[in-house]
Amino acid sequence: MSKNDLIVTFLGTGTSQGIPVIGCKCKVCKSSSNFDKRLRSSIHLIKNNTSIVIDTGPDFRQQMLNNNIDRLDAVLFTHEHKDHVAGLDDVRSFNFLQKKPMDIFCSDRVFDCLKREYIYIFDDKFNYPGIPKINRYNLKNKPFTYKDFTIEPILVKHYKLPVFGFRVDNFCYITDASFIDEQEKKKMKNLDVLVLNALRKEKHISHFNLQEALELIEELKPKTAYLTHISHLLGLHDEVSKELPKNVFLSYDNLSLTIK
Repeated sequence: MSKNDLIVTFLGTGTSQGIPVIGCKCKVCKSSSNFDKRLRSSIHLIKNNTSIVIDTGPDFRQQMLNNNIDRLDAVLFTHEHKDHVAGLDDVRSFNFLQKKPMDIFCSDRVFDCLKREYIYIFDDKFNYPGIPKINRYNLKNKPFTYKDFTIEPILVKHYKLPVFGFRVDNFCYITDASFIDEQEKKKMKNLDVLVLNALRKEKHISHFNLQEALELIEELKPKTAYLTHISHLLGLHDEVSKELPKNVFLSYDNLSLTIK
C-alpha cells in the first residue's frame, strides 16, 4: 500500500431505518446473509496518516467498533438529517484518546441544527467534564485542503434540502440525492470510483431510485460505481447484484476499497 493510496471503508450502507427494519417480515429483513444487514450510511476515508469519517449516524459507535477505528481526525457532514448526525456525541471517545477536540466540517445550516440538537456541546453554560469537544470549520461549496486530503464538495439536492457530496482524488461519494445540476456534475467526471445512493426500484421524491442511479452512472462513466443508502425495498443483495451492469456493484457494510 502506497502512502498516497486512499482506503475507503463502507461503515454503513442502509437508509434511515437500516436493515432489518423494526417489525418487518419481508424477505430482505429476514435474510440470514450479512450482505442484507445494513447500518445507517457512512464511510471512513484514510490517506497516509489522516483519518476522516463522512457522517456520524445513529450507528456511529458500533461502526467504529466493527472496523477497529481508534483514531479519527475529522468528520464531514453531508446534511442534518438524524440518520447522518445522531451519533455525534460519541466523538468524545476520540477526544479522550487523542486529547484534543474533534474537527468537524459542516455548512451553516447543518451547524445551526447541531447546535439545537446538541445544546450541551455548544452552549458554554452546559460546559462540564465528559461532554464532546468540537472544533468546527465552515463547509462551503469550494475545494479545501485538510492535512493529507484535498476535498471538493459537490452540492446536490435531497428533494429541496441541500446536501454535500465529496470528491477526493478520483473517488466521489454522493448520498441522499434526487437531483444534481449540470455544473455540479462537471466535478464528477473522470472518476475511478463513484458511490451513489439508490434507495429502491420504485421512484422516490428525495432519493435516486435504481434506474435513476444507473442512468447517472452511465452519463458520468466512472470506471466503477457502488450503490449505497439502500432500503429493504430494493431487494436481496445477491438478486439485485445480478441485474447490475458489470462495473456497478451494491456496496455492503464493512466493504473496504483501496484506490490508487
